[in-house]
Amino acid sequence: MPSLTLEEFSGQILEIMPVIMRELITKQQDELLKGKITPAQFVILNFLSKKGESKMKNLAVLLNVTTAAMTGIVDKLFKSGYVKRVYDPKDRRVIKISLTNKGRDLTNKINQQRKTMIIKIFSQLSRQEREDYLKILMRIRHILVQSDKNSAK
Repeated sequence: MPSLTLEEFSGQILEIMPVIMRELITKQQDELLKGKITPAQFVILNFLSKKGESKMKNLAVLLNVTTAAMTGIVDKLFKSGYVKRVYDPKDRRVIKISLTNKGRDLTNKINQQRKTMIIKIFSQLSRQEREDYLKILMRIRHILVQSDKNSAK
């Protein structure tokens, strides 16, 4: 591949990324596409599966929405039986959200389906290509997280 300027590189990325995203979404056979939950709801379920429980305020920050908007999202998850509300015995105003077994099962199922899809796609690349790709993605994540932290100051 010839050496590209940053301008040419950005043009290539703008062409490639929508195709990759569309194809990844098309290949997913999970519950998101079946309409059981929304992508935002899955982000919450996945976060809770890693953290155990969380205050509404922290979930709102995660999705960059208001606490009121988060309440609506969590209410739908609660009504579907994917999360439960845990009241702080010391302060009933404090409500923590955690997964139910149904929510944990759904999250595990979606993540396993996605993992299977990733393995299928990336098995077509060499070990070195996969390692290089992962290294670059981790570096990009670091840059993005650092820029978020710097802009918050």
